[in-house]
Amino acid sequence: MTALETVRSITLVRHGRTSYNLAGRVQGGIDIPLDDVGVWQAKQTGDALRKLYVDRDPCARQLVVASDLKRASRTAHMFADAIGTEVHLDERLRERSFGDWEGMSGDELGAQWPEDFALWCKGLGGEMRHHAESHEHAGARGVEALREWSHTAGADTDLFVFSHGALIENTLQALFGIGSVYPDFVSVTSMRNAHWARLVNAGLDDPDRWILVDYNHGPALADTELWENPTRH
Repeated sequence: MTALETVRSITLVRHGRTSYNLAGRVQGGIDIPLDDVGVWQAKQTGDALRKLYVDRDPCARQLVVASDLKRASRTAHMFADAIGTEVHLDERLRERSFGDWEGMSGDELGAQWPEDFALWCKGLGGEMRHHAESHEHAGARGVEALREWSHTAGADTDLFVFSHGALIENTLQALFGIGSVYPDFVSVTSMRNAHWARLVNAGLDDPDRWILVDYNHGPALADTELWENPTRH
C-alpha cells in the first residue's frame, strides 16, 4: 500500500438507544449500555449495513472501529460479528464530554440553568459554562481517529466507525471546515439512534478529501413507529 492509498469509504454509525436517551439525560462519557430497544435497533442497523454495503460487493473488505463505551461497541458487534470481522476499540471516538451536565435530564438543566440550557438547545454553547469539551477538541480527536484508521487499509476496504451523536457531528464539522465558518454555532444536526452517515473518498491526490453522500440514514423501519416501540408489532 502506498502512502496515498486510503479506504474507499467511511460509514459513521451512532449507537442504538439507551435508557438515558429514552429519559432525555445527557450521557457524554458515562458508560451507559444499550437498552432492549437499543439492542433491537442495533441489530436492524447491522443487518441494513450488511445488505447495503457488504453483500452487494463480496470482493470488498471491511474494517470496523468503535468507541470503547459499551453502547457504541455493542452496536458495532451487532454488525461485525455477523460478517466475521474484528471490532477495534478507540477511545478517541468516545462521546463529547458534557462536564457537569452529564447524567442530568433536560428538565433538570432547564430548571437550574434556563439561559444556558436554552443556548445549548439552539447550538450556541451554553454548556461551555459547565466544563463541557469544546466542539473543536471533540472534532479534532474524531478527525485524527478517522485519518489514522483510513490509512491502515487500501482502496478495497470500507471503514465502519461506531460512535456517538455529538462526536460524529463535531467530527464532520471539523473535517469539512464548517466550524471555522460558524464557530459559535452547531451547523450539523445530531443523528438519530442507530443511524449513519457515509463518506466516499474523492479520489484526488490528497487522500484525506471526502465527499458526504449520506447523513442521518437509517433502516426502513426507522421511519415507522416501531423504531422506538418494536413490541407494538
